[in-house]
Amino acid sequence: QVQLVESGGGLVRPGGSLRLSCAASATGFSITGMGWYRQVPGDRELVAGITNGGITNYADSVKGRFTISRDSEKNTTTMQMNSLKPEDTDVYYCAADTIKYSDFGPTVGRSWGQGTQVTVSS
Repeated sequence: QVQLVESGGGLVRPGGSLRLSCAASATGFSITGMGWYRQVPGDRELVAGITNGGITNYADSVKGRFTISRDSEKNTTTMQMNSLKPEDTDVYYCAADTIKYSDFGPTVGRSWGQGTQVTVSS
């Protein structure tokens, strides 16, 4: 079982900064990567992701403004959001990619946090 707890959302003016944090607790699973997604009609799109090895991936719209980091030992991830724009307003979800090994082989999955609201408005 994997549980994710997010914090750090809120209201900020355009050009401001926010820092989102996520802590994962995993029992019986190994976490292979973590990331942040935001809600779009009918889906969730990747904002930023980071693997255990520190490889990062960003949506084009946030490159140069957002920075994701990870503490693999503590299973936490943080996303620093700078130069925020009104179009960044959304619910942001922390996600953890997991793998579990059993006699039947590996099982991969993705767990989600409850979401945290980010609002950029003057």
